[in-house]
Amino acid sequence: MTNTDSPPLKQRINSIDTLRGMIMLIMAIDHIRDFIYYSGPLADPTNMATTTPILFFTRWITHFCAPTFVFLSGVSAYLAGTRRTKSELSGFLVKRGIWLIVVELVLITFALTLNPFYNVLVLQVLWAIGFSMIILGLLVRLPLKWIAVIGVLIFFGHDILDYVQAPKSIIEADFLKLFLTAFGGLFTINSNHFIFDLYAVIPWTGVMLLGYCFGSLYRPEYDPQKRRKILLYTGLATLTVFVVLRLINKYGDPAPWEVQRNTVHTIISFFNVSKYPPSLLYSCMTVGTALVILSLTEKPLNKFTSFLIVYGNVPFFYYVLHFYLIRLINIILFFAMGYNSSQIVTPNQTFLFKPLSFGFPLWVVYLVWLVVIGILYFPCKWFSNYKRTHHQWWLSYL
Repeated sequence: MTNTDSPPLKQRINSIDTLRGMIMLIMAIDHIRDFIYYSGPLADPTNMATTTPILFFTRWITHFCAPTFVFLSGVSAYLAGTRRTKSELSGFLVKRGIWLIVVELVLITFALTLNPFYNVLVLQVLWAIGFSMIILGLLVRLPLKWIAVIGVLIFFGHDILDYVQAPKSIIEADFLKLFLTAFGGLFTINSNHFIFDLYAVIPWTGVMLLGYCFGSLYRPEYDPQKRRKILLYTGLATLTVFVVLRLINKYGDPAPWEVQRNTVHTIISFFNVSKYPPSLLYSCMTVGTALVILSLTEKPLNKFTSFLIVYGNVPFFYYVLHFYLIRLINIILFFAMGYNSSQIVTPNQTFLFKPLSFGFPLWVVYLVWLVVIGILYFPCKWFSNYKRTHHQWWLSYL
């Protein structure tokens, strides 16, 4: 999605770009599924009554994308600060955060809806990253240990809100949904324009603050072997917290797991944790895995990791471009299937070119995924080379 790149002369860290590239490729599967897979109630991969193992795990593997991006954005923010004063870093993060929110509202909303009238503004991960970046920009003057304390309190404590009764005031309830509990919150601007919020800000801010603190492990003078051990052991400890709390089944996720009709679906229920907003167990499962992978990718590059780094070097560029490519393929398939212009708009449907009868099997989703990452390799390679050889100030925002 995005990272807080500092000036282009910086030395990139291959393990971070490798993980980021891996996550970006996996992320595309979910977005392709949104627009290419079948519509309707049977299309929900987390519905325990209708899901299949392959459909669920197609969705589940993409759970790791958003928290890893947010965490790595925090890491990159710290690295950006090693070449800036605290005041300069604060200003950069606030401005970049505002920029990401504008991109979310203008470029990404249009890519998702294809509605030139912007009747619905969609708030997703760039909104969460952007607002979290603004908050981090306001906090960077604090000592690192205080930022860590705030991050830990949010990370482990925000699930307490599951036990808090929602306020009766509409304004207070909307504020709570927008920043703390939102999933599918619809906010009215006027009779024809609405905001559709999928990402509550504050839980994601906790992940970014912790990423910022872990960024201190990547200082040039830091012992790489010590860093790998800290990443590995912290990641394993975080995954242990996930397993223990999930087995206890009392705190950490609003949807307890249950014994299902067979062993496979019971396993699915165990791993079916809540992303909207990100529960403690969801965050432990995903961030813990990311830490372990970071510890394992600090090795000499090979052909596969070099391939991943092409995408990991240019996350913002890839993120915007991949939505438009997916929607272009969606439109081509729409007309190829015999639909006509009168079916572009579906009543009460936010996204154009996605009638309820439209859709393909899961194998087509994976086929389109291979096409998308293949096509995007070349523009990503070009832009990565461009960023490396050009030093314009605006490149740090892309």
